[in-house]
Amino acid sequence: MLQLDELLATLPQQGVIVWLGVRPARDVAMQVPEQLEARRGAGLTGDRFAGRRSSKREVTFIQHEHVAALGSLLGRDPVDPAVLRRNIVVRGLNLLALRGSRFRAGGALFEGTGLAHPCSRMETALGPGGYNAMRGHGGITARILESGILRLGDPVTFLGQPQN
Repeated sequence: MLQLDELLATLPQQGVIVWLGVRPARDVAMQVPEQLEARRGAGLTGDRFAGRRSSKREVTFIQHEHVAALGSLLGRDPVDPAVLRRNIVVRGLNLLALRGSRFRAGGALFEGTGLAHPCSRMETALGPGGYNAMRGHGGITARILESGILRLGDPVTFLGQPQN
């Protein structure tokens, strides 16, 4: 039988980036480019938090499968990712398994730093029950360890726990 540390270190699946978004200023619509620049210590070029976010929350990721689940929980079609205020949507990989681990998305290297909890704006954005629907489905936060370009269709690959 495998030990817990061995189980946590095993993630052979590879995800794919299916949506990218940045918000250039407060209370403006998300921009949805086909590529983004992730800059170490500075966040995503074009995002209002670029250069201002703590190093633990430079980028937010959410699972494509959870975007679909949110629509189901709210009794409607899948939710537009722009409404969720996350930067990167990934299909085919359990993002929670990346928390505390290093992973590559496109040309950049990341470390998963925590959970991206919903904020109170989700109740307005998604309608009554939106906040609670998003609990457990908000994705993860990450810091950028190596700068790089991210494009739609780029792979997201688990690299393991950081070596101290």
